[in-house]
Amino acid sequence: MTRLGLGGAPLGGLFTSVPDDAARKTVEAAYESGVHYFDTAPFYGHGMSERRLGSVLSQYPRDDFVLSTKVGRILVPAEKDAIADHQYRDTLALNPVFDFSADGIRRSLESSLERLKLDRIDVALLHDPDEHYEQALGEAFPALARMREEGLVQAIGAGMNQWEMLDAFARNADFDCFLLAGRYTLLDRSAGDVLLPACAERGISIILGGPYNSGILAGGGHYNYETAPAEMMEKTKKLDSICAKHGVPLKAAALQFPLRHPAVASVIAGARAPSEVEENVRMMAHTIPAAFWEEI
Repeated sequence: MTRLGLGGAPLGGLFTSVPDDAARKTVEAAYESGVHYFDTAPFYGHGMSERRLGSVLSQYPRDDFVLSTKVGRILVPAEKDAIADHQYRDTLALNPVFDFSADGIRRSLESSLERLKLDRIDVALLHDPDEHYEQALGEAFPALARMREEGLVQAIGAGMNQWEMLDAFARNADFDCFLLAGRYTLLDRSAGDVLLPACAERGISIILGGPYNSGILAGGGHYNYETAPAEMMEKTKKLDSICAKHGVPLKAAALQFPLRHPAVASVIAGARAPSEVEENVRMMAHTIPAAFWEEI
C-alpha cells in the first residue's frame, strides 16, 4: 500500500460532476505518478465510482496496485428521477440500501467485482455502520472473516466518519485496518487520544481518509461533507497563517500530518482531474521543517 492513495468519492461526482474522460485521466495520472492504492465504494455515485475506477485499473497488472472497496450497502435498481442523493452528481440508476447481513455482505462484494471488472478486492471495509453496530459485529464481521480465510480478500476493516465505533470494533473483533475519515487531521484530532493508540497497540492499520476535511483544507468551502461553519473557516485561516510563516503549503501540511502517527499507514486524497493528483503528489513530497510541526 502506498503512503498516498486515491480516494474514489470524486469519481462518483461528489459535489461536482466529473466527465468520464476526466475520471479516466485522473486514475491514469495517479497510477503513472506512483499512487498505487485506490479506495472506492458502491455508495460513491451509486456504483459510478467503482465502474470508472475499474475500467482503468483493469488495464494494469493486478498485483501492481492495492484496491479497497466497501460493503454494507446493496445497490438496487431505481428510476433515474427517483434517485435521492444531493451530494453525488454522477450516479447510476441505482439506490443504496443498508444491508449488514452475512448474505448482504457477500452480494455487495460480488456486485462490486462486477462493476470493477476485476478478479479480486484486496481490502473490504464495512461502510458507515453507525446505526447497525450489533448486526455489523455479529453478522457482517464473521462474513468478512470467512472471506479473509477463504482468500477472497486480503484484509478486512471498517470505514467511518467517527472514531468511537471504530474503537469498539478494535476492542471486540479481529480487524486488520480501519479507514478513518476526517477525524485525525489538522482541523480535527479527536481520534488521536483513544483510537490511534489502541490501533497501534493491536496492530490495526489506519487509512486516513478526508485529510482535507471535505475540501476546507484545500481551499474549498465544505467541512465534513457540509457547508463549512464559520468556526472551522476561522480555524483554517489560523492554520494557513502558520503555514505561511514557515513557507509550507496548507495542503502539504494536511496530507503529511496524519502520517506522523505510527498507526497511520496511508492517506487517501480524492481528485477529479490529473492536475489535482499531480498537486497531491507534490504536496506529499514537500519538505516541512520541524519548527512548523512544533508550532502546529
